[in-house]
Amino acid sequence: MDFFATSTSPARQRTECAIVGVYDKGVLTDAAAEIDGRIGGRIARLVKKGDLQGKAGDVVTLSDLGAGPVERVVVVGLGSKSGLGRKQYRRALNSALIAIGKTAAREAISYLSLEAVTEADSYALARIAAEVAGNSAYRIPDHKTTARRAKSKLTRFGVAAASRGDRGSVERGLEHGRGIVAGMSLMRDLANQPANVCTPSYLANAAKALSREHRKIKTRILNEADCRKLKMGSFLSVTAGTEEPARLIVLEYYGAERSKAPVVLVGKGVTFDTGGISLKPPPGMDEMKFDMSGAASVLGTFKSVAELELPINVVGVVPACENMPSGLATKPGDIVKSMSGQTIEVLNTDAEGRLILCDAITYARRFKPDTIIDIATLTGACVIALGNHVSGLFSNDEELSKDLAEAGKRADDRAWPMPIGEEWAEGLKSNFADMANVAGREGGAITAACFLAKFTDGLRWAHLDVAGTAYQSGSQKSSTGRPVPLLVDYLLNKKK
Repeated sequence: MDFFATSTSPARQRTECAIVGVYDKGVLTDAAAEIDGRIGGRIARLVKKGDLQGKAGDVVTLSDLGAGPVERVVVVGLGSKSGLGRKQYRRALNSALIAIGKTAAREAISYLSLEAVTEADSYALARIAAEVAGNSAYRIPDHKTTARRAKSKLTRFGVAAASRGDRGSVERGLEHGRGIVAGMSLMRDLANQPANVCTPSYLANAAKALSREHRKIKTRILNEADCRKLKMGSFLSVTAGTEEPARLIVLEYYGAERSKAPVVLVGKGVTFDTGGISLKPPPGMDEMKFDMSGAASVLGTFKSVAELELPINVVGVVPACENMPSGLATKPGDIVKSMSGQTIEVLNTDAEGRLILCDAITYARRFKPDTIIDIATLTGACVIALGNHVSGLFSNDEELSKDLAEAGKRADDRAWPMPIGEEWAEGLKSNFADMANVAGREGGAITAACFLAKFTDGLRWAHLDVAGTAYQSGSQKSSTGRPVPLLVDYLLNKKK
């Protein structure tokens, strides 16, 4: 989708579809009033009849408007003028785009960006608009042979700037939003594929495709023999039960001087998780194809970074494998040696994400990183604790935790800081190895983070548990594209 800014008066701007708002009690926005003057007062008449009250969620589409510059008008209710925040603005835009999707419009302009929205400037409003419009055009990879999903007709989307002087910040917001959507779409494409399509090799090929598409991205793929030479016993213990070969995917993007320490993103890439010998119950197991969402978010973030040509160095490390039961699979009670040299008693083979991440974090040390952020659908306990609205954020660095939390707020992709410390790590003690891979049931998301922290000495590290936010379950099951917006915002605003 193409995006553009306009500072032309709403009454004079030619467009196939204009999006305007009405507040509670039928109070028209200035843009709505201006356009209404060109279409014979049709919006005002709807308000007078009581058919349009301006309540949040109200949507009316007007067409057959005569020979004026606007072919259609989508009017959305904005609710209380004093209560118009980022969430309400995003929802209003989404409602408008759903309505536009029912028309033949190929181009639209939103004038909602001219309204005063709490905690959002013109840059933020434009970026949100680009994200909402871009995501509205997304379609799940279709394996249907009938009733295939129709592609979006909308190919151009404009956002109004209050003045010519404001166009620069609007254009910058649109550009950043476009880049974020590109990354979210790649993540969603990968995560929405079934596990018989999206294997570790498929992820590796997707990484190679990124490096072909963007010259600043370099990709290296390590096979199981390579990982064995590196003594990645923890990672390889997870893939022992499957015939699908594991891959360690390494991506490098250098947008700054090579001497500048990179941010390393480590993404959990379990392309299907049965739980292994500690087998999961059948209900909902199909959703374990989403257990590679961390890996998909790393690839998606690289896509965004390359599209936006950010002046920063970023490295991605993705341990990709399946977790399957077989006669060769790791058994509860087995002891494995990690790349760090620390030994692990595997008490539960369904706590496999941390087993692959710990070796990937150790591998990442060779890049002498400024920061390491791992992303994983790691624990059901995080979903119980935080639900589906915010990701769990753990860190050994207070400033990093604050920066990531603020990035989440700016991106409307929030992460909630969680505690971490020795009192929780006590449960990981083992009689037979340096540590166990699980503790008790209490504080499961925290003890999982404590396990990873044992591999981060001397590193500035954060862990994002996205088990509740990376995908939707049930009848609406699909990837959300999160936490790509958070990660890209962090990289956009990273202090030098």
